[in-house]
Amino acid sequence: MFSTVDRLKKQVPRKHFPENIPQLQNLPIRKIAAMDVSKLISVLQQALPPVVRWSGAVARRLRHFNIAVGGKSSGNANTDALTLADLSVQELLVAALRDADPILRQCRIQGEESTGDMARFASTSPYAIAIDPIDGTKQYRDKTGNGYSIIVHLHDDNSPVYSLVYAPETGENGTWVEVTPDKIVCGPDDPGQSARTVLDGLPDLTGRRNPLGRAVYLIGFQDRDAQRAREVDGTGLQGRTSDEMAGSIYPLMATGEYGGSLIHSPNIYDFPVSMHIARIRGGDAVWVHNRQPVHYGTLWMDTRAGMLRYPGIVACSEDPEMIDRLCSLAQHWNPVRYAD
Repeated sequence: MFSTVDRLKKQVPRKHFPENIPQLQNLPIRKIAAMDVSKLISVLQQALPPVVRWSGAVARRLRHFNIAVGGKSSGNANTDALTLADLSVQELLVAALRDADPILRQCRIQGEESTGDMARFASTSPYAIAIDPIDGTKQYRDKTGNGYSIIVHLHDDNSPVYSLVYAPETGENGTWVEVTPDKIVCGPDDPGQSARTVLDGLPDLTGRRNPLGRAVYLIGFQDRDAQRAREVDGTGLQGRTSDEMAGSIYPLMATGEYGGSLIHSPNIYDFPVSMHIARIRGGDAVWVHNRQPVHYGTLWMDTRAGMLRYPGIVACSEDPEMIDRLCSLAQHWNPVRYAD
């Protein structure tokens, strides 16, 4: 299982990051045989959509009950929200991946939660499957919005190579986003057809969005999210916190309604889908302090939240000019997530 610090061995050279980012770690280079990524993607495209749709139905049903549980204590309400739906959905997803084609068990698995038969998967592999069972748990739990989503993505050490997002209550029957190495699709679900058939029929949104929305999603700045959003407003863009954003960022970026994001220490379970969308369209996700592309080789274990994160602040967009503007604004902001 990859979601521990046991394999985070080598300290990152300090010249690459500000001195006061805590617990920076570098993953060892993996010397193993190459895997057939096209086969992995094909298997995931067949195995995941049905169980993700079923998981969405479970999440919709559980939302009618008091299902909040404790377990996280980072001090941030968005991070610490946890429900039985998070645990149940991850259990379903991990089981489905385990029981699908055996090639999937040759991947590492990274779950935002600790539940599921994760020990059945490889401990060393060039590819990992990351899961966020309920992205947007706070609004899900508190019933303050319907933009929560279920996320699974496959990645190597540099970038996602396959992403699937399902927002069960966005639209009449839910909304899909699927990203492959050469295609982005997004659109409404239709329960009258198989999930794979629906995805195959969704419009191709791979090309750059024109016009591209000026809205930028901000999160992770703790009690300063709103302040940072207003500073983004001052650049001519439109900063939007999680409370100000109606919906899930992934359909919003796929359709171009949102131009990008600015996130403090994004976790590796959900944010990479935004990075995937941006990179397919010729954009990027970069650290604001040095404008270098984000990768999975440098991660930080946030022990307060039990999450693997990219260190520092990350700007993401398909538009290089938007990235430049966000980096210029945030390059001197505090790279440390927690004040104490």
